[in-house]
Amino acid sequence: MENAAVSRAAIPESRTSGFSRRKLWNQGARCLIWASAIFTCLLLAFIIGYIFYRGVPYLSWELLTSQSSYVKKTIGILPNLLNTLYIIVVAMAVVLPLGTGAAIYLTEYASNKKLVNLIEFAAEALTGIPSIIFGLAGMVLFSEMFGLKQGILAGGLTLVMMILPVIVRTTQESLKTVPNAYREGALAMGASKWHMVRTVVLPNAIDGIVTGCILSVGRIVGESAALLFTAGFGLVLNDFITALESSSATLTVALYVYASERGETSVAFAIAVILMTLTLLLNFSANMAAKKLKNV
Repeated sequence: MENAAVSRAAIPESRTSGFSRRKLWNQGARCLIWASAIFTCLLLAFIIGYIFYRGVPYLSWELLTSQSSYVKKTIGILPNLLNTLYIIVVAMAVVLPLGTGAAIYLTEYASNKKLVNLIEFAAEALTGIPSIIFGLAGMVLFSEMFGLKQGILAGGLTLVMMILPVIVRTTQESLKTVPNAYREGALAMGASKWHMVRTVVLPNAIDGIVTGCILSVGRIVGESAALLFTAGFGLVLNDFITALESSSATLTVALYVYASERGETSVAFAIAVILMTLTLLLNFSANMAAKKLKNV
């Protein structure tokens, strides 16, 4: 006991006060972090709750399965639901093979590391460009230079430019997670380069690729600025072939039209509920797909 008392007494008072200040700072930082997390969660819950509170009462089967008509004085968003589906199909059909192929080449075949680093830097820089700039570029490139009319085709190709860097970078990172021992083992057994990539690398990286694709679909669903210039504002029900080169508004563009031009805020909130539900489902699907494919 005397030795313990002597050892405590031997600790300098300045060192003890330093411990107290450090403990106080740690507790203050912890409280600040918890307060920030709680505030963020409450803010998110408020936004989601308010949108559902304003939009759910106006959701109806007629709204989801009909189209707007001035003669019948009805409002329906079926054309916008189909246009959103059409533009997802067009964009993903182009960007998926293009982005995956580019990522495979950059990761597995390219030998010029400086060029690879430059392309990776450019892809990361493109992901931060505002979407409205892609809309202007798509209007100039596809509508004015190539002569495409406003529609799903021009809008889908514009979205391809916007999400291509995302697909390339996510696929690259997924491919890089595959251990080099897998590649060396396949090559040592006599497999060709492409056979090794197709049968060893891609199956082990498929979870990250699928997750990146689902998140890209989520970005397509929520995009509006780029489509205002290229897809148009049309609210008429069209089949897939007709919608390719006729003005076709997706759900996000329809939300803008009903909220700002027609003053139908109730319909806009109903569309917001649908968009938010789709976004939550897509994110949930991405997480589930990643977990399932990792266990395969």
